[in-house]
Amino acid sequence: MDLKGKVAVITGGASGLGKATAEKFIAGGAKVAIFDMNGAEGNVVAKQLGSNAIFCSVDVTDEESIISAVESVIASFGAIHICVNCAGRGGGATKTLGRAGRFPMELFKSVIDINLIGTFNVLTQCSEKMALNDPDEKGERGVIINTASIAAFDGQRGQVAYAASKAALAGITLPIARDLAYYGIRIITIAPGLFETPLLKNMTPEIKKDLAKDIQFPARLGVAEEYSKLALHIVDNTYLNGETIRLDGGLRLGVN
Repeated sequence: MDLKGKVAVITGGASGLGKATAEKFIAGGAKVAIFDMNGAEGNVVAKQLGSNAIFCSVDVTDEESIISAVESVIASFGAIHICVNCAGRGGGATKTLGRAGRFPMELFKSVIDINLIGTFNVLTQCSEKMALNDPDEKGERGVIINTASIAAFDGQRGQVAYAASKAALAGITLPIARDLAYYGIRIITIAPGLFETPLLKNMTPEIKKDLAKDIQFPARLGVAEEYSKLALHIVDNTYLNGETIRLDGGLRLGVN
């Protein structure tokens, strides 16, 4: 899909991977709707990106919030062609059974609600709008990009909820590709490794260096622009569909 003139919804677009993707897409000639709970940061980012960007206050666990935001995008830009889901949360370092007892079910449900159900709710509502688009010369109407994690495959101790939510995103990728093929809508999931994101901002350089010790090459944490470059390529490359792509420098997580 040619990015120029297309409309992209980006959840978690006020910071980190989502913000970098919004910047990359705007530079490529797209229009962007930033879906985020952080109104202060979201409005600042939208203003920085210019007239081709809007901010919509969205809680991905609130269906009415998503519905309202999607309609705002249609009212502002007339269509939705791309949906990039970066909104998510960590799962806490909590074991299935530990000294504090069983894994708290409320925490498990919260992680699943945000990372899996929230992502699915946004992409289904966006795909409904994509299906109304006129197909381009390749028959394409839309592109969906979800964000999993290498924890989907190499989940460590204490990552049970997070790994479950991210493994589910990898698991639904092919079925969704098959479901949406009729409409000319593609889906790819990116599974990042260890990235320089707001979640790691309070870590010291020493801790980050220790985290990076098992990364094959380059031996450092990933940066958000590398995610955004892959997202841009996915939009451009029509033959990418139904797959989960690891973006991790060859890292394979150990037990801890």
